Parts: sequence; C-alpha cells; structure tokens
Amino acid sequence: MREREGVTVAPAADVDESAEIGAGTRIWHLAQIRENAALGQNCNIGRGAYVGPGVVLGNNVKLQNYALVYEPARLADGVFIGPAAVFTNDEFPRAVTPEGRLKTGDDWTAVAVTVGEGAAIGARAVCVAPVHVGRWALVAAGAVVTKDVPDFALVVGVPARRVGWVGRAGQPLTAKGDDIWVCPSTGAEYVESDGVLTER
Repeated sequence: MREREGVTVAPAADVDESAEIGAGTRIWHLAQIRENAALGQNCNIGRGAYVGPGVVLGNNVKLQNYALVYEPARLADGVFIGPAAVFTNDEFPRAVTPEGRLKTGDDWTAVAVTVGEGAAIGARAVCVAPVHVGRWALVAAGAVVTKDVPDFALVVGVPARRVGWVGRAGQPLTAKGDDIWVCPSTGAEYVESDGVLTER
C-alpha cells in the first residue's frame, strides 16, 4: 500500500491525480477513481470498485468489492454500497446514434443516482438513474430500484417495492400502534404519516 497525503492506496489501484481524496480513506487493489471525483474522509473503496468522473462521496462511505458508481452520482455521509451493486447513469442507453455512429459524451446527458445519509444498498442491487434513495433506507440484495425510495424504507424485489421500515440500526421496525414504529435494537421510535416515516 502507498500513502497519498493521509490516504492509503493499494499499488494496483488507479487513482486519477485530479481526484480529491479525504484523509483516512483506503483504496484497495484494482479500484479505479476517475478524474475530478471527490471522496470524503475515512472512506473504504473495495477491490475492483469504480468511482466515475466527478462522483461525490461523503465521509465514512463504504463501497464493497466491484461496486460500480457512475457519474454524476452523489452519496451522502455513511452510505454503504454492497458488493457488485451498480448505479446507472443513462436513461435511454444506446451504443450508437440513430444514424449508427458510435455515441460520445456529447450525444447524451448523464443522470444521477443520489443516496441520502446512512442508507445501504445491498449486494448486486441496481439503481436505475435518475433515482434518489432516502436517508437510512435499505435496498435489499438483488433489488432493482426504478423509483425514489423514501427515508427509512426497506425495499425488495424487481422492481423494488417497499415492504417495511428500518431504523438507523438497519433492522426492520416493529409496529407499536397509532402509527408508531420501534427499533428492536435501539428502542428508538419513529412516526409514520402519509407514507413518510420520521424520527420521534
């Protein structure tokens, strides 16, 4: 491993010189961090993970092995991205124009996946841009997210649908009655109103 101003970078990693990397961040073998990406402090970028040009990661973000985060994605602090998860960036993907010419960056507009604070995306999940995953939400392994996910929502399936709520600890909440939900791990309470969950 080599040091880059307080950053630990594996010898086989590819980190563009223009990328901004926060102190304490670790970048493992075969990971690629593209030009003008901005990674916060204490991030962990797993083997073979990809961070596209201009992508922004907050502090304490964890990208597991072979996660693919294409530009212009934005991840808030404390986000977890599971192994081989994919964030797309093209609403209408084609390799060529209608005339048959190979498309370039000028032929399309990249759209973003954004992820709120503390949210987690399970292994091999796919987030189809443009989409927003809310704060502390949990996307199950293998899910395909095609629409926005509310804060604290637990979503599963293809396409992903909400099947419950989770708290900050990531565990499914238990209904207490009167639209109150409780975390079995921390005892924290949440209030549901009109399909929106908020901390009490």
